Amino acid sequence: MTSVSTSLADQRRRQREHDDQRAEHHRERALVLRQNRSRDQLKAIALQASEKFADASTDEVLAWVAEEFGYRTAVACSMADAVLPDVVSKHLPWVDTLFLDTGYHFAETIGTRDAVEATMQLSIVDVSPKRTVEQQDAEFGKDLFSRDPGLCCEMRKVEPLAETLEGYEAWVTGVRREDSWLRASTPLVDWDEKNGMVKINPMAAWTFDDVVDYAAEHDVVINPLMNDGYPSIGCAPCTRRVEPGEDPRAGRWAGLDKTECGLHS
Repeated sequence: MTSVSTSLADQRRRQREHDDQRAEHHRERALVLRQNRSRDQLKAIALQASEKFADASTDEVLAWVAEEFGYRTAVACSMADAVLPDVVSKHLPWVDTLFLDTGYHFAETIGTRDAVEATMQLSIVDVSPKRTVEQQDAEFGKDLFSRDPGLCCEMRKVEPLAETLEGYEAWVTGVRREDSWLRASTPLVDWDEKNGMVKINPMAAWTFDDVVDYAAEHDVVINPLMNDGYPSIGCAPCTRRVEPGEDPRAGRWAGLDKTECGLHS
């Protein structure tokens, strides 16, 4: 009984220390953020860096991001795994990590989000749509995702993310070239014309196996669905298991004329 009590006490103490460290980061972060630079300035930085880091390593790119943008950087994470924010946090501890809380996630995805927040040096920022699922159903009809998935993604992902990104100069994504032919030429550093900011894709050259190997080596939290036939995880109604030999993103919007949610197009 004593050992169990001690273990629980240690867990609570570590959790308090973890939360205190995050709070301290937020206090210090507010003091060091500089004013956002203009769209033209950021575009010039992006175009120059795109050429400079065309063949750079992930760490080289992220070291530059930490120096150039600091905590004006946000990481986008779908919570399929936490490899991307873990890699970024090596250079920017407690970096803001944006989670699109669409209202349609698998329970496993929400559990992964909570585990990441509780155990990793990250600051989770929940990005929510203006309408709840119930409000959207009332205005547009039930299950809009099955009738107009593009509009559903626009309202529940694209618009709220764009609004949140206005407070940053650069955002980091987990887009990989092997994901699809549309992403085959993804650069490590890019200019995001739609959002008017620098877009960093530090894992563009990684394979799915690279992601899995990194997670195993560094004990990074992963969504349990990844071990259950879901190599690409989105909203529950629009994601199915992938059969052996299928494209990793074959389970996204299966049967629909749609391959991207609109965040990266």
